[in-house]
Amino acid sequence: MRKYYTRACNFYHGSEAIKLIKKKNALPLNGKKNIAFDSIEIFSRQNRGIKVNLININKINKLSKKVKEVVKNDLKKIISKRKNFLRNINFDNPSIMGILNLTPDSFSDGGKFNSNKKATKQIFNMIKSGAKIIDVGGESTRPGSKTIDPKIEWRRVKYIIKNFKKKYKHICLSIDTRKSFVMTKSVEYGADLINDVSGFHHDPYSLSKFKKHNISKVLHHMQGTPGTMQKNPKYKNVLLDIYDFFERGISNISDNKKIIIDPGIGFGKTLKHNLTLISKISLFHSLGFPILVGTSRKRFINQISGEYDSKDRTGGTLASVLFLLSQGVQIFRVHNVREIKQGIMVYKKINEK
Repeated sequence: MRKYYTRACNFYHGSEAIKLIKKKNALPLNGKKNIAFDSIEIFSRQNRGIKVNLININKINKLSKKVKEVVKNDLKKIISKRKNFLRNINFDNPSIMGILNLTPDSFSDGGKFNSNKKATKQIFNMIKSGAKIIDVGGESTRPGSKTIDPKIEWRRVKYIIKNFKKKYKHICLSIDTRKSFVMTKSVEYGADLINDVSGFHHDPYSLSKFKKHNISKVLHHMQGTPGTMQKNPKYKNVLLDIYDFFERGISNISDNKKIIIDPGIGFGKTLKHNLTLISKISLFHSLGFPILVGTSRKRFINQISGEYDSKDRTGGTLASVLFLLSQGVQIFRVHNVREIKQGIMVYKKINEK
C-alpha cells in the first residue's frame, strides 16, 4: 500500500487552458491542450488519518525528497496521452457507453428490452443518438440481486452478441458480465471489451482464460457482492482504498494493459462515499488509464433531490456527467444517450471560449 497519492486539481478549459500551458503556468491533463491544471492535492496516510496538502505545480521542488519522487512519477502518468486501444474510441474526446440490459429485473429498465426485437431497436437508437460503445448485460447486479446460472445469462444475450458485429462492425461491443463462460462466448463473436463489475474477482477463471486474447477490460470496483454490497459498506478512506484496489488489480492483469478503470458508483457505497469519489475523481488519473463512470439513474440522485426526483433522473445524471467531464473523465455509461450527448456538446462548445 502506498503512502502518498497525487490528485490533479484546479482545472482550466478551452483557450484559457491553452494559454496557461503555453506560459508553463499549468500542465495538460492526459496530453490534452484544452484542459489543464495548475495545482495538485497530495494525500498522505498517517497513523491518525489522512493528511491533505494542496500546492501549486511550481512548488513541487520544495517538497521533501520522498514525497517529490512519488509526485513526479504520478505527474508523468497524469499528463501523458492515453493510448487509443479500444475500437474506434479516441480518449481525447468524451465517449458515451449506452446501456442495454437484457434482463427482467434490472433496477431501472428491467424487462424493457429483453426481447430480440426491442433490443435490436434500442441498439440502433442508442448508436444514432451518439453512443460509441454498447454495453450488453444479461444479469442484474442491482443491490440485493442474486447470481444466475451462466447458461441462463448467455441465453439472454446470445442473439444480440452473435449478430451485433454483422451490422455494427465499427461500434465497440462491451459485455457486462462476471462469468468467464459468458465472457468467452462473447469474445468468440467479436466483443471488444469485458466489463466485470466484480473487478474480475467473482469467477477465478475470468482473467486466466484471456491470457491469449488481446482483449480490453474494465476494472470495476465493488465492495462485497450485489446481494450484500449496500449492507453498511465501510472504508478506512473510500478514495484511497479504491485507488489501492485499482493498483492491485492492474498488477494482476498480466496479459495486456488495455485497461479502463471504473470506481463503481453505487456498488458498495453510501451517499457520502459516492459524492467523495465523484468530487475527487481526478485522483485516478495518476494510475495512467482512461476512466469510465456510471452515474445514470443511480440512487444517490434520489438521495440528493428528494421530492424533486424523477423516473429517469436525467437532470441528476447530466449534472454528474458534466462535472466528471470537467475533471477529465473519458467514458460515461448511461441509459439516456441522446440527452447526455446533447449536454456534452453544449458544455464543450461553451468551454471552447
